[in-house]
Amino acid sequence: MSEHLHHHDKDKQDLNKFGYAQELLRSMGGFSNFAISFSIISILTGAVSLYGHGLTYGGPGMMGFGWPIVALFVMFVAAAMAELASAIPTAGALYHWAAILKNKRWGWYTAWINLIGQIGIVAGIDYSVALFADPLLGGVFGYTSNNTTVLIAFTVILLTHGILNHIGIRIVAKLNDFSAWYHIIIVAVLVVSLAFFTKNSLNSVDYLFKVGETFSDKPYLFAFLIGLLQAQWTFTGYDASAHTIEETINPRVRAPWGIFTSVAYSFAIGFLMLAFVTLSIKDAAAAAGSENAFIYVISQALGGTFGSVVLWLVTAAMWFCGLSSITSFSRMMYAFSRDKGMPFSGQWAQISKKFRTPAKAIWLAIILSFLLAFVDYIIKTVNPDATYTTIAFLTAVSVVGLYVAYGIPIWLKLRAKAQGRFQEKHLGPWNLGKYSDFVSVVALIWIVFICIVMVIPPNETAGYALAAMLLLLVIMDVAYYKNHFPGPLAALNTSMEDILRRERELEQAGSSGTGSGLSQKA
Repeated sequence: MSEHLHHHDKDKQDLNKFGYAQELLRSMGGFSNFAISFSIISILTGAVSLYGHGLTYGGPGMMGFGWPIVALFVMFVAAAMAELASAIPTAGALYHWAAILKNKRWGWYTAWINLIGQIGIVAGIDYSVALFADPLLGGVFGYTSNNTTVLIAFTVILLTHGILNHIGIRIVAKLNDFSAWYHIIIVAVLVVSLAFFTKNSLNSVDYLFKVGETFSDKPYLFAFLIGLLQAQWTFTGYDASAHTIEETINPRVRAPWGIFTSVAYSFAIGFLMLAFVTLSIKDAAAAAGSENAFIYVISQALGGTFGSVVLWLVTAAMWFCGLSSITSFSRMMYAFSRDKGMPFSGQWAQISKKFRTPAKAIWLAIILSFLLAFVDYIIKTVNPDATYTTIAFLTAVSVVGLYVAYGIPIWLKLRAKAQGRFQEKHLGPWNLGKYSDFVSVVALIWIVFICIVMVIPPNETAGYALAAMLLLLVIMDVAYYKNHFPGPLAALNTSMEDILRRERELEQAGSSGTGSGLSQKA
């Protein structure tokens, strides 16, 4: 108990030196922090819902080569982000890092680009749940799944996530802990089922690495690049460990490990799952041409009732993923509104007195995610011959939005180091040492590459949507926020030296027994 109190006081002081009071309930342990990112990555959501996308464009080789290639480079990105989380442990995360390393306008743009990605990831995850749940429900209740029934299912799923996140972080934290174990158990069930109970024998291992086969009209190399969306979208959202950092005990160590290990474990466990699913394919062309390739493959391999039970278990894992993503999204909006960076910020920065959660930010996250999917629904209704899929549109928006937001503070850290404004003494206890710059450069190269790949045809609609949102941001900035955004409290003094000075002052105040007396407006 005394050790817990010591950590709580130290964590509170770490937050105070950035100008913030401890408002959120700090009750998450290391596993809970890891679990929220692991649940949002959710190999049973991204890898599964976009399985048909990967198979159509890259064939079975997409699983054998595409997944490991993407995962390897994402680990560079995760490591660079983890280092920053350890140095600057605030819920604003990415945009606080950008504001401190450069200035408040860089922070403002980073925050909004991150928000765009967060809208896309929540909409994409819960739409994935609906795409799986609706046909399964249709089979039970005797209706045919279509775009409208999927949208209705999507709305109900969003509402369940909003209600649970509103009720309290303790419940959500417990569900996130359960979700992490649940994902591992369901992957194990899926792998064992396919290994021992598939109707036909598995393909030989070399089938997993078969390249040159595409079921699209694109040349294979180009098609393979398009297919990388499957893996790349899976590896998003692990910044959640940083967004919940003000609710985590000993966050300078636990949150960085949460970011990095969530990617590493997802890489290994996801590859095992994809390998067995792909090795169980009997007709790749038929699977690629089906409404849902993953459902098709599992139904063919396991058949009937058993296959349906496994698919329901996978759908439940997706639901947990959506629950975690709302938690992360709402914390980011709460932190940004606390710094007056959004319209009506006073509303979204409010904390529920009863539940100690950012309740209004939670419901704003629900509404914005619904609207993104609803606008796409209207477009598809007006133009039913559109070649892109809703899930590819939503996921590409989230990948580009999130990875640009990931890349900005990494790039700014390299610039600050080159100018002598960020030095070794500014690092937290979790750092990359002499490999820091190399890791950051590789991460940035991958981010630039993947953001280009995600918006090339046939997914150019996502590029148009992102361009329109960026134009809106520029208008908002020039018209109002350029002169009226005060910037994060964490960056009112943009120098890391000022942060260290505050730390020394707080330590002296603590030793003399005077306390910090910081409020939110300190």
